[in-house]
Amino acid sequence: MRSRRKLRFRLVVSFALFGFGLSALFAVASLDIRARVEDQLVNASLLDDAKWANQQAREHPNEPGAGSRLLTGIIKSERTLYKAPLAWQNLPNGVHDIYEPDETGKMHHYKLAVWRENGIISFLRYDVSREELGKQQLLISVIGAVFLFGLLSLAIGVWLSRKVLKPVTELAQRLREFRRTGKVEPLAPHFADDEVGELAQALDDYAARLTAMVERDREFNSDVSHELRTPLAVIASSTELLQASPDLTPKLAERLKRIERASRQATELIEALLLLSRAERRGPTRGETTEVAKVAADVIESQRPQMRDKPLEVELVTEAPLTVNAPASVLSVALTNLVGNAIKYTLEGTVRVVIGADRVEVIDTGPGIKPEDAERLFQRGVRGEGAGGSGAGLGLAIVRRLCDLYGWQVSMRPRTDRNGAIASLVFG
Repeated sequence: MRSRRKLRFRLVVSFALFGFGLSALFAVASLDIRARVEDQLVNASLLDDAKWANQQAREHPNEPGAGSRLLTGIIKSERTLYKAPLAWQNLPNGVHDIYEPDETGKMHHYKLAVWRENGIISFLRYDVSREELGKQQLLISVIGAVFLFGLLSLAIGVWLSRKVLKPVTELAQRLREFRRTGKVEPLAPHFADDEVGELAQALDDYAARLTAMVERDREFNSDVSHELRTPLAVIASSTELLQASPDLTPKLAERLKRIERASRQATELIEALLLLSRAERRGPTRGETTEVAKVAADVIESQRPQMRDKPLEVELVTEAPLTVNAPASVLSVALTNLVGNAIKYTLEGTVRVVIGADRVEVIDTGPGIKPEDAERLFQRGVRGEGAGGSGAGLGLAIVRRLCDLYGWQVSMRPRTDRNGAIASLVFG
C-alpha cells in the first residue's frame, strides 16, 4: 500500500533524518578517533617514561629511581623479579592492558609499560579508570550535540520545505479549487519558467484537449439522441394507430404490443445514456418520483418474449411499497438489465423480483456465479459464464454507472440455499 503522507512531510522527515544520521555518524567517528589517538599517545608516553627510568637506573645505580610520578618500580636484577606482581613477571617490552579485580571484586583496568635492558626492568602503571569520568562527560556532550543538530536539521527542513515546495503547494491548491468549483482557469501564467511551470503548462494542455473531447462527445450524443428520437416517435405513433384498428387479429395485436414496448425501452435507454454522457454528479430528478412496483411490472412484461419456450416463471413480489426520486426511464433501464440477465441465464425454474422497503432483488435459479466474479461482472465487456446469444457485456456496466449517478448500490452474489444468483439494487 502506498504512503499517503504529504510531500512536504516526507521532505522534512528525510532532511531531519539525514541531519541526525550525519551528526550521529560524525560523533561516532570522532569518539573512535579520539579513543584511538589517546590510546596511542598514552602508550607512547608510558613507554618513553619506562625507557627513561631504566636509563636513569643504569646511569645512577646508587640513587633512588627518580622520574615520572607514574613510576611503579625498578627491578635492578632478574634475580629479584619475584618482588614484582606475578602477572607482570613474564611480560615482554611494551605497553600492556591489564584487567584485575579490585578489593570489591569489580574489574579494574590499567596500563602497564615494561622495559627490560641490561638486566634492569622498569615498570610504569597508569590507571585508566581515572579517564572514565572524562569519557562519560564527553559522551554525554556528544549525544547532546547530536540531538541539537537533529533539531536544527528539523527546523532547517521545515523552512526549506516551505520555500522549495511553495510552487508545488500553490499548484495543488489551485487544482483543489478547480476540483471544488469546476471553474477552468489557466495555471501556467501563475508560475515561473521552471519544472513546476512546465507541469502547469502540461496540465493546461491536457485540460484543453480533454475539454474539447468532452464537448465533441456531448454534441455527438445530443445529435444522435435527437436523430434517434424522431424515428422512435414515428414508430410509437404508427403503432398506436395500428392498435386502434378494429380488424386486428389477437396475434397481430400482441406483436404490435411488443413493438410498442421495444420502442418505449429504446426511448428510455436513450434518456439514460444522455444522463450518463453529461457526467453530472447527481442525476437531474426534476422532482420526479417513480413507483418501483409499477416499473418492475412493466419490465417483467417486456422481458417475457425472451423466455421463449423455456420452462420458466417470472414472479413479482411486493413486500413493501417503494418509490424513488428518479425518472422512470432510469429505473426501467436498470431493472431491464437485471431482470433480462436473470431470464437469459436461467434455463428452467423461477425468476423472482422482490421489492422491499429500500431495495429490489432479482433472484433466479440459474447456474449462479462465483463469489470472486461478482464484482468483475460490472466491468465493461465482461460477460458471465455460459452466456447465450449475442451481447457486448455492457448492460451491467451501464447499470453501475447509473447507480453511481443517483447514489444507488448494485451488487451480485451467489445464492446459498440452492443454485442461482441474487442481483440487489439498493436505493440510498
